[in-house]
Amino acid sequence: MTEDDERTLAPLPPHPVRDALLRLFAELATVTSTEAARRLGVSSGLCSFHLRQLARHGVIEEAPHRGGGRVRPWRLRTDAPDAPEEAAAGDGTLNRALEDESYRHWLENRDRAPGEWRRDAAFSEVLHLTPDELDEVAGALRAVLAPYRDRRGRPEGAAPVAAVARLFPLLVDLPHGR
Repeated sequence: MTEDDERTLAPLPPHPVRDALLRLFAELATVTSTEAARRLGVSSGLCSFHLRQLARHGVIEEAPHRGGGRVRPWRLRTDAPDAPEEAAAGDGTLNRALEDESYRHWLENRDRAPGEWRRDAAFSEVLHLTPDELDEVAGALRAVLAPYRDRRGRPEGAAPVAAVARLFPLLVDLPHGR
Protein backbone atom coordinates (compact mmCIF):
# COMPACT_ATOMS: atom_id res chain seq x y z
CA MET A 1 0.00 0.00 0.00
CA THR A 2 1.40 3.41 -0.93
CA GLU A 3 1.40 6.46 1.31
CA ASP A 4 -1.28 7.98 -0.96
CA ASP A 5 -3.48 4.89 -0.45
CA GLU A 6 -3.07 5.16 3.32
CA ARG A 7 -4.09 8.83 3.26
CA THR A 8 -7.15 7.98 1.14
CA LEU A 9 -8.28 5.27 3.56
CA ALA A 10 -7.64 7.33 6.70
CA PRO A 11 -10.72 8.94 8.24
CA LEU A 12 -11.46 12.40 6.87
CA PRO A 13 -11.57 14.80 9.83
CA PRO A 14 -14.64 17.04 10.16
CA HIS A 15 -14.38 20.45 8.50
CA PRO A 16 -16.99 23.23 8.33
CA VAL A 17 -16.68 23.64 4.54
CA ARG A 18 -17.10 19.89 3.95
CA ASP A 19 -20.08 19.85 6.32
CA ALA A 20 -21.63 22.78 4.45
CA LEU A 21 -20.96 21.09 1.10
CA LEU A 22 -22.70 17.92 2.23
CA ARG A 23 -25.71 19.90 3.42
CA LEU A 24 -25.72 21.54 -0.01
CA PHE A 25 -25.77 18.10 -1.65
CA ALA A 26 -28.85 17.30 0.43
CA GLU A 27 -30.54 20.32 -1.15
CA LEU A 28 -29.23 20.02 -4.71
CA ALA A 29 -28.70 16.94 -6.86
CA THR A 30 -25.37 18.16 -8.23
CA VAL A 31 -22.95 20.90 -7.23
CA THR A 32 -19.98 22.54 -8.93
CA SER A 33 -17.22 24.28 -6.99
CA THR A 34 -18.29 27.62 -8.48
CA GLU A 35 -21.92 27.17 -7.46
CA ALA A 36 -20.92 25.94 -3.99
CA ALA A 37 -18.59 28.91 -3.52
CA ARG A 38 -21.33 31.36 -4.46
CA ARG A 39 -23.87 29.75 -2.12
CA LEU A 40 -21.47 29.24 0.80
CA GLY A 41 -19.62 32.55 0.50
CA VAL A 42 -16.14 31.01 0.20
CA SER A 43 -13.66 30.74 -2.65
CA SER A 44 -14.21 28.28 -5.47
CA GLY A 45 -10.66 26.99 -4.94
CA LEU A 46 -11.49 26.08 -1.35
CA CYS A 47 -14.69 24.34 -2.47
CA SER A 48 -12.84 22.54 -5.23
CA PHE A 49 -10.23 21.28 -2.75
CA HIS A 50 -12.87 19.92 -0.35
CA LEU A 51 -14.93 18.41 -3.18
CA ARG A 52 -11.84 16.51 -4.33
CA GLN A 53 -11.23 15.34 -0.73
CA LEU A 54 -14.80 14.06 -0.48
CA ALA A 55 -14.40 12.27 -3.82
CA ARG A 56 -11.06 10.77 -2.78
CA HIS A 57 -12.77 9.30 0.29
CA GLY A 58 -15.62 7.88 -1.79
CA VAL A 59 -18.38 10.17 -0.51
CA ILE A 60 -19.07 11.94 -3.82
CA GLU A 61 -18.35 11.33 -7.48
CA GLU A 62 -18.30 13.33 -10.69
CA ALA A 63 -21.77 13.65 -12.17
CA PRO A 64 -22.39 13.24 -15.88
CA HIS A 65 -23.06 16.55 -17.60
CA ARG A 66 -23.85 17.93 -20.98
CA GLY A 67 -21.75 20.63 -22.47
CA GLY A 68 -18.08 21.22 -22.51
CA GLY A 69 -15.72 23.49 -20.77
CA ARG A 70 -14.27 23.12 -17.34
CA VAL A 71 -17.60 22.61 -15.57
CA ARG A 72 -17.21 19.74 -13.14
CA PRO A 73 -20.45 18.82 -11.35
CA TRP A 74 -20.34 16.46 -8.37
CA ARG A 75 -23.02 14.31 -6.74
CA LEU A 76 -23.31 12.09 -3.69
CA ARG A 77 -22.41 8.47 -4.36
CA THR A 78 -25.36 6.14 -4.16
CA ASP A 79 -23.49 2.86 -4.51
CA ALA A 80 -22.87 2.14 -0.85
CA PRO A 81 -21.54 -1.37 -0.25
CA ASP A 82 -24.13 -4.00 0.68
CA ALA A 83 -21.95 -6.89 1.78
CA PRO A 84 -20.57 -6.73 5.33
CA GLU A 85 -17.05 -7.45 4.03
CA GLU A 86 -17.26 -4.50 1.62
CA ALA A 87 -18.63 -2.23 4.32
CA ALA A 88 -15.81 -3.19 6.68
CA ALA A 89 -13.23 -2.46 4.00
CA GLY A 90 -14.58 1.06 3.42
CA ASP A 91 -14.34 3.80 6.00
CA GLY A 92 -17.82 4.77 7.19
CA THR A 93 -16.48 7.07 9.88
CA LEU A 94 -17.12 10.20 7.83
CA ASN A 95 -20.69 9.20 7.00
CA ARG A 96 -21.49 8.34 10.63
CA ALA A 97 -19.96 11.61 11.82
CA LEU A 98 -22.00 13.54 9.24
CA GLU A 99 -25.17 11.72 10.28
CA ASP A 100 -24.48 12.53 13.93
CA GLU A 101 -23.66 16.16 13.13
CA SER A 102 -26.76 16.53 10.97
CA TYR A 103 -28.97 15.14 13.72
CA ARG A 104 -27.39 17.41 16.36
CA HIS A 105 -27.92 20.37 13.99
CA TRP A 106 -31.58 19.34 13.59
CA LEU A 107 -32.14 19.05 17.33
CA GLU A 108 -30.53 22.44 17.99
CA ASN A 109 -32.42 24.23 15.20
CA ARG A 110 -35.76 22.50 14.66
CA ASP A 111 -37.61 25.37 16.33
CA ARG A 112 -36.62 27.48 13.29
CA ALA A 113 -38.26 25.03 10.85
CA PRO A 114 -41.79 25.66 9.54
CA GLY A 115 -44.43 24.14 11.85
CA GLU A 116 -45.23 21.17 9.63
CA TRP A 117 -41.53 20.16 9.65
CA ARG A 118 -40.93 20.38 13.42
CA ARG A 119 -41.12 16.67 13.97
CA ASP A 120 -38.95 13.68 13.31
CA ALA A 121 -39.44 9.94 13.42
CA ALA A 122 -36.43 8.84 15.43
CA PHE A 123 -36.75 5.48 17.14
CA SER A 124 -34.62 2.54 18.13
CA GLU A 125 -35.21 -1.11 18.86
CA VAL A 126 -33.12 -3.94 20.27
CA LEU A 127 -33.73 -7.04 18.18
CA HIS A 128 -32.42 -10.58 18.61
CA LEU A 129 -31.25 -11.64 15.14
CA THR A 130 -28.99 -14.17 13.50
CA PRO A 131 -26.32 -12.80 11.14
CA ASP A 132 -28.50 -13.85 8.18
CA GLU A 133 -31.54 -12.12 9.68
CA LEU A 134 -29.48 -8.94 10.19
CA ASP A 135 -28.75 -8.96 6.44
CA GLU A 136 -32.43 -9.66 5.73
CA VAL A 137 -33.62 -6.73 7.86
CA ALA A 138 -31.06 -4.41 6.23
CA GLY A 139 -32.28 -5.49 2.78
CA ALA A 140 -35.91 -4.94 3.77
CA LEU A 141 -35.16 -1.42 5.02
CA ARG A 142 -33.35 -0.60 1.76
CA ALA A 143 -36.35 -1.94 -0.18
CA VAL A 144 -38.76 0.27 1.78
CA LEU A 145 -36.65 3.38 1.09
CA ALA A 146 -35.81 2.61 -2.58
CA PRO A 147 -38.99 4.07 -4.14
CA TYR A 148 -38.34 7.39 -2.42
CA ARG A 149 -34.63 7.48 -3.21
CA ASP A 150 -34.87 6.54 -6.87
CA ARG A 151 -37.85 8.58 -8.02
CA ARG A 152 -37.42 11.25 -10.64
CA GLY A 153 -38.28 14.80 -9.70
CA ARG A 154 -39.44 16.02 -6.34
CA PRO A 155 -43.04 16.26 -5.26
CA GLU A 156 -44.23 19.73 -4.31
CA GLY A 157 -43.48 20.39 -0.66
CA ALA A 158 -40.71 17.78 -0.50
CA ALA A 159 -37.50 18.53 1.37
CA PRO A 160 -34.37 16.47 2.04
CA VAL A 161 -34.89 14.03 4.93
CA ALA A 162 -32.12 11.90 6.40
CA ALA A 163 -32.99 8.22 6.72
CA VAL A 164 -30.42 6.61 8.99
CA ALA A 165 -30.52 3.00 10.13
CA ARG A 166 -27.64 1.32 11.94
CA LEU A 167 -27.82 -2.41 12.46
CA PHE A 168 -24.96 -3.77 14.54
CA PRO A 169 -24.40 -6.44 17.18
CA LEU A 170 -24.36 -5.14 20.74
CA LEU A 171 -21.50 -7.59 21.55
CA VAL A 172 -23.35 -8.98 24.54
CA ASP A 173 -23.77 -12.75 24.69
CA LEU A 174 -22.75 -13.32 21.07
CA PRO A 175 -22.80 -17.02 20.18
CA HIS A 176 -19.27 -18.25 19.48
CA GLY A 177 -18.20 -20.06 16.33
CA ARG A 178 -19.98 -20.47 13.08
